[in-house]
Amino acid sequence: MSSVLQGFTKSLAMTFVSEIGDKTFFAAAILAMRYPRRLVLAGCVSALIVMTILSATVGWAAPNLISRKWTHHITTFLFFGFGLWSLWDGFKQGGGGSEELAEVEAELDSDLKANGKTTKNDSKNEDETKKQKRPFLTQFFSPIFLKAFSINFFGEFGDKSQLATIGLAADENPLGVVLGGIVAQLLCTTAAVIGGKSLASQISERIVALSGGMLFIIFGIQSFLTSV
Repeated sequence: MSSVLQGFTKSLAMTFVSEIGDKTFFAAAILAMRYPRRLVLAGCVSALIVMTILSATVGWAAPNLISRKWTHHITTFLFFGFGLWSLWDGFKQGGGGSEELAEVEAELDSDLKANGKTTKNDSKNEDETKKQKRPFLTQFFSPIFLKAFSINFFGEFGDKSQLATIGLAADENPLGVVLGGIVAQLLCTTAAVIGGKSLASQISERIVALSGGMLFIIFGIQSFLTSV
């Protein structure tokens, strides 16, 4: 039980600090201002839950492929590496979170314009023809849900939080890591969807990056001092 709690606590803290100023956080905030919040929240949270489970599964399987001693050393290295990376990002950045927010908003705007052109062309066809040509998944899920899901799911690939979750699950109880990650993702995404762009613009990327860097360093020191 203690191992589950430790994995939960570490995962909750690490994921929350990593995601609160992440691109997926800003994407959820912007999408929530343009589409129904419940669909955006459902799509974003579903994607992040799936990614958390997949990442933890990879981490859980890692000790079965290589020795636990090596996975422990790799995890320690990842914590220190991500900690220094986050601290470097924090010292380079300004005080506000407007730059990344503007970048994410520009990406979503360009995607929206591209989809808008496609929609205009499709509007010339009849309704029945449209239904027949609709992608398979859109027959069962809302296009808004799928949009929010895909943006967040692919936005997490190769992200620090994904790699850190893999490393954490290799070193801690995977169930605790999954539960902690899901709770943190739910808290961050709900805050982004409810707070919208006004909340996102108030977040200091510098403070978030420095806080995350310090947390990763602390986890790295703890992992280094812990015998396998």
